[in-house]
Amino acid sequence: MTKRSGLTRRDYLAATGAGALAATLGVRPAAALEIVRQGYQTNMWGMPTYYLLRSGLLEKHGIKFEEFAVPSGNLTMQQMVARQVDMGTYAGPSFAIGHDKGGLLAIAMIEYVGKTARVMARKDLNITKVEQLKGLKVANQTGSSTGNIFVDQIAPKAGLKKGDYQEVRMNVDDMVAALAAKTVDAMANVEPYNAIAEADGLAVTLSEYSQFDKLPVFMAATPEFVQKSPETIVAYLKAWLEVAKDFKSQPDNVADTVYSFFESKGFKMSKDTFAKALARVEVQPGWPSDLVPYMQEQSEILLKENKIKAVPDWTKALRTEFLKQASA
Repeated sequence: MTKRSGLTRRDYLAATGAGALAATLGVRPAAALEIVRQGYQTNMWGMPTYYLLRSGLLEKHGIKFEEFAVPSGNLTMQQMVARQVDMGTYAGPSFAIGHDKGGLLAIAMIEYVGKTARVMARKDLNITKVEQLKGLKVANQTGSSTGNIFVDQIAPKAGLKKGDYQEVRMNVDDMVAALAAKTVDAMANVEPYNAIAEADGLAVTLSEYSQFDKLPVFMAATPEFVQKSPETIVAYLKAWLEVAKDFKSQPDNVADTVYSFFESKGFKMSKDTFAKALARVEVQPGWPSDLVPYMQEQSEILLKENKIKAVPDWTKALRTEFLKQASA
């Protein structure tokens, strides 16, 4: 876990001093924005959030933050259920589970990542279809959205049920090394790890998730944070709208910022390979009209698999008003 705080002693003294001065003069200070404990995953799905934290856009809108990095979004969701962080991104299945387990609320759909997820197999096995994974070892981040979609949708459509293949529980950032070591035969993974495996000649694509699911990713918040400071959420989403503009108008700058993260972690890949992987993420904060039917379908699958107790009430789980205010 990486934790970085944007609050210094000087900030604290300045804030408390300003409050005291306002009280002395009889002026009511504006509502202070809350510090955001931001969770994000260190795969490509979390990189728009990583860029947000490095861009200076939160500070521009008066928001200080602490960051909590984990390998996948379902771990961020679990941290939020435990109230260890305030906000985090993950795909629809993980959000539905988080709402069921901890009352988590979506404050915006941030991005589509269906083009970033693939089922890949070792190149030396010479297999080309998901159904050929029968009897083989498949690395899977169990409990993640990619993991759930592989187990509940992709594998069954290929005629594979649980037990037909050996699921090897593993974090996404460990899967390429496992393929190289031949301790697993295939993986359900996301960028940039798919691009790395492909560029290194280790794996070939069996299936793209976008054929099954566009994979909208939500920014979610704990209900306590939503109730405590709606002003912070509106300011926060204003910063996200600027992030979306940067992804469209300054893709090279965004890529350089995000590339430095993976480079610092020791991942070896060319900037060209990385830029192609990042381009698969579609950052477009909004509330598309097909989102509720999509989430209804995903939740019914989770309910059937006994992963949630009930399908959420979307009028309560999806808080659309904050993005509308930020866009005004």
